[in-house]
Amino acid sequence: MLKLNYSELKMECGTDEAGRGCLAGPVTAAAVILPCDFTNNILNDSKQLSEKKREVLKPIIETEALHFGIAHVFQDKIDEINILNSSILAMHQSIEALRQTPEFIIVDGNKFKPYKDIPHETIIKGDGKYLSIAAASILAKNYRDAYMNKIHEEFPMYNWKKNKGYPTKEHREAIKKYGITKYHRKTFRLLPDQIQLDI
Repeated sequence: MLKLNYSELKMECGTDEAGRGCLAGPVTAAAVILPCDFTNNILNDSKQLSEKKREVLKPIIETEALHFGIAHVFQDKIDEINILNSSILAMHQSIEALRQTPEFIIVDGNKFKPYKDIPHETIIKGDGKYLSIAAASILAKNYRDAYMNKIHEEFPMYNWKKNKGYPTKEHREAIKKYGITKYHRKTFRLLPDQIQLDI
């Protein structure tokens, strides 16, 4: 069962990102501060939930959270500073978007850089352990999916509505056939024979 507070501080936020392993589109992060009495029997790591359950949870989280923030870091910045730094930047920006500054930050994973002077803790598989990180994972995934659905209309041949920019066989076949778009991450290994890809 997921826990609520990692620390004893009331203004604790959880943060997580989505889209780190994708070939196209942004990396998206969310930060969420939940009330102390928050409970939900469905909420879990976004990767463990169906799209339908994530869509059900999104308005619940947004309505019941004390504060939440969302941030995209787009492909040009990812190519400039690499995906790890972009993931951390997105998390920082999502925390910045909160209407109230948290007193403590819990982060999914094992990589983070200090945000201002706020203490933080990195937690491996934290999205399966703590409610605020799980909530952040849901929002990050939902907002990123919505963005990928939007740009799918511009470039339907890559089927981002289905693969969300991840390196599926279908996505790579489309890159091989049509080349890359302005949304692709040029520093990523877009094809196995990357050296032959004209970018």
